[in-house]
Amino acid sequence: MSTAHNALGPRPLAEAARTLAFLGEVLIALWRWVRGRGGPTGRDVLHQLDQSGPRSLPIVALSCALIGLMLAYMGGAQLARIGAQNFLADVVAVGMVRELAGMMTGIILAGRIGSAFAAQLATMQAGEEIDALRVLGVDPVAHLVLPRLLGLLLVAPVLYAFGALAGVLAGWPAAVAVYGVSSGEYLHQCLRALSFTHLWIGLFKCMLYVALVGLAGCREGLHPGRSAQAVGEATTTAVVKALVWIVAAACATTVVFTALGY
Repeated sequence: MSTAHNALGPRPLAEAARTLAFLGEVLIALWRWVRGRGGPTGRDVLHQLDQSGPRSLPIVALSCALIGLMLAYMGGAQLARIGAQNFLADVVAVGMVRELAGMMTGIILAGRIGSAFAAQLATMQAGEEIDALRVLGVDPVAHLVLPRLLGLLLVAPVLYAFGALAGVLAGWPAAVAVYGVSSGEYLHQCLRALSFTHLWIGLFKCMLYVALVGLAGCREGLHPGRSAQAVGEATTTAVVKALVWIVAAACATTVVFTALGY
């Protein structure tokens, strides 16, 4: 029985309870930090921001540009059937700003940053460094998790803005060269189609996805085994969990905002 249980892995309810407990610890540490009762220093947050932001910007911009180009080709092919290719800019601009730029930012950060968080913390756990922090009276969540989470949240709007801009601009060559939309008309339609509602919804979703990436990486990094194999498993699980959470959050937020009329 024990062998079969180990093969199946931890029970889902136990994993969910551990995740909720971890989320509670993060919220408590964040509240204490806001009230000035310990937590990460500005230097720690800036270090994590530097690790997460500038090095992620090129791949986020490239990925969003490719998605924007693909969206332009696919959307233009369908709109051209009914002679509505002039609305191609609306499809690209709204799709990138409201949905795809934030999601691609979260997916890229899940593979690049979430996995790094899990590997770093799992290695510290395997080397008993986190146990040493607890012995010294240092809260690992406040000292290790909060700087990483805050750094990600601070850099998320910048990555989102560059990703959305890259995606919208990447749709321009397809609109002009393939579907005969003039450059001025494409840019005018992009500006006309976008509204403040699309912007804040896209930014909110991006912040949510990035927060889920940070939480998944740190949660798996703080609860691994004590071996090198456990470090690898924690890294893989962090990426998979972050991607599943992002897709679930994208579905839920889209349904909620649409039902509310946004």
